[in-house]
Amino acid sequence: MATLAEPDLIQALAAGGARVATDAATLDLFAHDIYDRGADLAAVVHPTDTASLAAAVKAATDRGLVVVPRGGGMSYTGGYTPSQPGAVLFDTATMNRILDINETDMTVTVEAGCTWAALYEALRPRGLRTPFWGTLSGIHATVGGGMSQNGIFWGTGRHGTAVQSCVALEVVLADGTVMKTGSSHARPYGPDLTGLFLADTGALGIKATITLRMVPEARCHGYASFTFTDAAGYLGAMGEIERSGVSTECFGFDPRLNAIRMQRDSLSTDAKQLVGMMKKQGSVLKALKEGVKVVTAGRNFMGDATFSMHVMAEAGIQQAADADIAVAREIVARHGGTEVENTVPKIVRANPFGPLNMMLGSQGERWAPIHGLVSHSKAKACFAALEDLFASHAETMERLDIHYGTLMAAVGGAGVVIEPCLYWRDARNPLIDRTVEPAHLKKLQVFPHDPEIWAAVQEIKQAIVDLFLAHQAAHFQIGRTYRYRESLDPAADALLVALKSALDPRGLMNPGSLGL
Repeated sequence: MATLAEPDLIQALAAGGARVATDAATLDLFAHDIYDRGADLAAVVHPTDTASLAAAVKAATDRGLVVVPRGGGMSYTGGYTPSQPGAVLFDTATMNRILDINETDMTVTVEAGCTWAALYEALRPRGLRTPFWGTLSGIHATVGGGMSQNGIFWGTGRHGTAVQSCVALEVVLADGTVMKTGSSHARPYGPDLTGLFLADTGALGIKATITLRMVPEARCHGYASFTFTDAAGYLGAMGEIERSGVSTECFGFDPRLNAIRMQRDSLSTDAKQLVGMMKKQGSVLKALKEGVKVVTAGRNFMGDATFSMHVMAEAGIQQAADADIAVAREIVARHGGTEVENTVPKIVRANPFGPLNMMLGSQGERWAPIHGLVSHSKAKACFAALEDLFASHAETMERLDIHYGTLMAAVGGAGVVIEPCLYWRDARNPLIDRTVEPAHLKKLQVFPHDPEIWAAVQEIKQAIVDLFLAHQAAHFQIGRTYRYRESLDPAADALLVALKSALDPRGLMNPGSLGL
């Protein structure tokens, strides 16, 4: 195997036009994801286009070096953190152009490093967007990362997950071959070859360009918020709302996560974001009224021990959006929910790609989400089992000041995501420091690393992962965390292994990711 001691290697990686970094600070930064650190890297390559990406991949693998793709770096499941030292990491965020907007065919083609926020802003003046239009981390998260890791949020309630908006791909394989999959306007065309590379967590190839469907941006919006006293009513209502097809987003928080969010966010920020949205919609008077409503409502209307649910609807005319919200209201009433002020969904929608300060707790604690996508029929039992799991760890969690809260969100056609988030006192890493706003970081405490606390967090996290497997959950950004291959039928697993072998016979493309 070659090493960077060979004089020609860096030149070979850069021959196609890519920039190559080998300084210690860059290598350390890119060795981290949000949760943990992988092994030491040999180099970080910043390609400028498909050709430079393919040339650098070939240069690395010709010398027997492992190659690893990275998008915006928002993974927390080891998607791009190899366990063995000496890999070459490819920072595809430097390939960030929007290549084609085809309003006739209603498709848009972007380079893999284009962020969801940048794509949304480029399409918005045209009155267009993609069906799924981004994760909450979309200010940094890339479209290529979304295709590799999959994801949810904006548009998920109606249009499903990120990869369901994809039409075609251009992928660089382990030997540097550039493969185009799918038709430019229809998916699938024959067997779904595009689908093979979607949600693969970068184990099969590196996305270079992505073609997505477009839809008209909604002209009118409806919002509603509700509270529930128990998880059963909450999950029952969320499932019925998703099946009814009336919401574009339906999400919320258990009482613990509600409390964490209330500590972290401020009324002044709420009002500012909401006023900004209303001004963009051309109504200064309405903006001022909504800002006053936020401050007047305060943050106490949800109570201390309630589940919160927030529903968003979109339509071409206001009457249709209002009708969808009315259906959600009727569903919630049947499940024992109570309507409250709807400022939260308005605030979130006002700033869909806000700063990523939520990756730390209100005092500066570390944060780790662990999620499972479960069918509606299994959701109540899964949530109850999670509560029992936390109860079994209660003594340790209290002693070490580890706490948690749970997010839940409906996914169109697939069920509900249940995502418990762990918070604990620990040292930050370089990626967190680079991502969170500097002014926000200054307000937070700095904690030392505590090996005992870290070991306890690792144990609890693994127990949650195991519980989700027992409840037949699916996952996004599988990475090196979730037990994907154990959930496969043996024949399907054999096919996956054969596919990996055909595309990457030497096992140099992100080994370990996806369990391969």
